Amino acid sequence: MSKPDILLYTAPTPNGWKASVMLEELGLALNLTGKEQKQQTYLNINPNGRIPAIVDRANGDFAVFESGAILIYLARKYGKFLPSDANGESRVLQWLMFQMSGVGPMMGQANVFYRYMPEKIPVAIQRYQNECRRLFEVLDRQLQGRDFICDDYSIADIAHWCWIRIHEWAGIDMTGLDDLSGWELRMAARPACIRGIDVPEPSDFLASANKHVEAARDLLQR
Repeated sequence: MSKPDILLYTAPTPNGWKASVMLEELGLALNLTGKEQKQQTYLNINPNGRIPAIVDRANGDFAVFESGAILIYLARKYGKFLPSDANGESRVLQWLMFQMSGVGPMMGQANVFYRYMPEKIPVAIQRYQNECRRLFEVLDRQLQGRDFICDDYSIADIAHWCWIRIHEWAGIDMTGLDDLSGWELRMAARPACIRGIDVPEPSDFLASANKHVEAARDLLQR
């Protein structure tokens, strides 16, 4: 049976990397499309006009938006990186939701106030960096004696790593978080992770992010 043709709409961001790393882990060819986020054709796929999104051409052009939903859809479709038993699946989904509702939004706000806002507001910077550090400490405790966040490698690991790998950009100190730091290094050594973060093109995130600070500030104002 031929591999389904997954069309990926993405950009070089943590949420975009979640989808590309997952597709690389599954061994699926990446079929990328251009920057069409505000065109009506793309809004029909993702009404929120954000990346990532996928279209599964082998499933009647079924569209999936939101990075967490994409991970779950692909994990269930291919039977990988999500346990088949109810309890195991629930554990992984709990940690995935921890990333979606906590680590991602808090790091996003840390990025905004630490890097993008033209006016530096120390209390806001401290508030979000402190909350990110607290969430990192929760993960560090979870990883004690474990190679991965749950019993086996899962979509929870993919989701967290794509954000935590850029902790320096948000100004978050990981000193003393030895279990989390060790996990981050193990993740970074996985071939699929290496390939996935080079989608849609190879880039040094810190260097490219610095170049786009002004554009990000303009977007925030709008």
